[in-house]
Amino acid sequence: MIDDFDLIISSFQTQYGIRLSRDLNGMKWAEFRSLVSGLGPDTPLGRIVAIRSEENEDVLRNFTQNQLRIRREWREKKAKEVSKEELNAVLDGLLDTFKKMAGVNRD
Repeated sequence: MIDDFDLIISSFQTQYGIRLSRDLNGMKWAEFRSLVSGLGPDTPLGRIVAIRSEENEDVLRNFTQNQLRIRREWREKKAKEVSKEELNAVLDGLLDTFKKMAGVNRD
């Protein structure tokens, strides 16, 4: 959320007409959280989230270089955030799956 705070500020202005720099002081955390959750796809944050999460190859072929850069940078950032424990859990799951497919017991 910190990385995207500028997008959140722009999105609040776009969707709600709220200037966070002025209106955030009186806003409760629960209200802020609800408003962020309600941001739509036609806001700056919504458009960036759509770019970051796009998986359809036909859509990706029509992305601009800037959109591809945004998506690539996000995926690289997320890949770096995977802990060794999470990676090991995924690899263990894959190993179990392959062993089951081969009819081999893990233990």
